[in-house]
Amino acid sequence: MARTRLILDHGTAVPFERFERFAMLERDRDVALDALLERFATLRAANLEQVATLVGDGDLDRRGLHPALGEVTLRHLLAAWSVHDLDHVAQVYAGLAGSRDAEVGPWKQYLGILLRRDDPAAVAG
Repeated sequence: MARTRLILDHGTAVPFERFERFAMLERDRDVALDALLERFATLRAANLEQVATLVGDGDLDRRGLHPALGEVTLRHLLAAWSVHDLDHVAQVYAGLAGSRDAEVGPWKQYLGILLRRDDPAAVAG
């Protein structure tokens, strides 16, 4: 949400701060799956509420400055955020499916969600 606020308040005058993309790997190493899912749901709900409050249709073409990508629009940022969110949802489903991997027996050959866990290129989509 900080980047949305930055675009709305400063446009391209103040670049986004860099962040460590993989910091969560160490931070969340020993956190239980239930706690991670609860944190995800809580943060997602809060972020959606903030976006609905802060952003109007007229704001979507406002620009910000990403340190590596250059100028981006709020539309780009929100679209990327929503796809990032969907990526996490897909991870949850893949984890749930993976917990049944051994139990499906020979049907695994027909279950793309399990095949892609072993080889992401195995089955499209």
